[in-house]
Amino acid sequence: METTLKPLKIGKFTIKYPIFQGGMGVGISWDELAGNVSKQGGLGIISAVGTGYYKKMGFVEKIVASKPFEAINFYSKNALNEIFKNARKICGDKPLGANILYAINEYGRVVRDACEAGANFIITGAGLPTNMPEFVKNFPDVALIPIVSSAKALKILCRRWQDRYKRLPDAVIIEGPLSGGHQGFKYEDCFKEEYQLENILPHVVDEAKQWGDIPVIAAGGIWDRSDINRMISLGASGVQMATRFLGTHECDAKAYAKILPLIKKEDILLVKSPVGYPARALNMGVIERLKEGNAPKIRCISNCVSPCQRGKEAKIVGYCIADSLGKGHLGDLQEGLYFSGANGYRIDKILSVEELIGELVRG
Repeated sequence: METTLKPLKIGKFTIKYPIFQGGMGVGISWDELAGNVSKQGGLGIISAVGTGYYKKMGFVEKIVASKPFEAINFYSKNALNEIFKNARKICGDKPLGANILYAINEYGRVVRDACEAGANFIITGAGLPTNMPEFVKNFPDVALIPIVSSAKALKILCRRWQDRYKRLPDAVIIEGPLSGGHQGFKYEDCFKEEYQLENILPHVVDEAKQWGDIPVIAAGGIWDRSDINRMISLGASGVQMATRFLGTHECDAKAYAKILPLIKKEDILLVKSPVGYPARALNMGVIERLKEGNAPKIRCISNCVSPCQRGKEAKIVGYCIADSLGKGHLGDLQEGLYFSGANGYRIDKILSVEELIGELVRG
């Protein structure tokens, strides 16, 4: 049965179509992609990760060895302001989000930077953001949306926020293990039936109801309108999709338009990451260099994520995530890291954001 996609109200904001574009860093969802998604009635989400690379590091105060130096430059406030300013030129005052990984260094500072830059929503995954409300005290209108991978995680979060801050999430994203980039599951659990999105979503919906009326957004492996309808039938209020937006002309990392139509299913792997979670990536660039034994030498310049401990974890897994994603954004096919969801091989042609959202809305 065909359902009409209803507008979704979260906090003080209404999104015309309940379709979030997943936040993808480094430099995949910045002003061009996020601005156009919001313009077309979805929720465009700017990744705050690696903003130092924006416009070939033109907004960074200090560069060392062709990389943004330290977290203050890797997460550049000047660049984030510029990205939001340019996205607003595209979408006007329609809602815009910022995705900020919990595992990053200077998380609180980057949340405040995003609020000041004009984010209406802060979305956070890669760890359980128990102190997220701490950093938005001066921004009462900003909606907070944590990403969780289980009902238990949502329960812990709601209890902590309620006790400490007298507030609850404005919405929650439940991400299954078919998504691109970092997973909230152990490597082996990503392949187990009980951890697949359609099996964990109903439990999260039930938990969300215990705390009032928290909208639940389903993410990870969602491809088309029939997937959207299925998630809504399981209790979701909307969906988040990232990989589909890799296959658009407006995707800010232009290399994907050339790469994805050539990708086969077996080219998408679950790899180890210095962030401490498994990550889904394309079998190319730095991943191939690792297998050949000639990956770039690791020297921590950007100090991007706390679990890496200044390059210690990078040395164990064999690559620096900041350097590799940065090179990916710059189109380096030899040493870049390219993330994709499990369905990335299904992208056979590049669409405009307008065409993609039209297809998802009309079905």
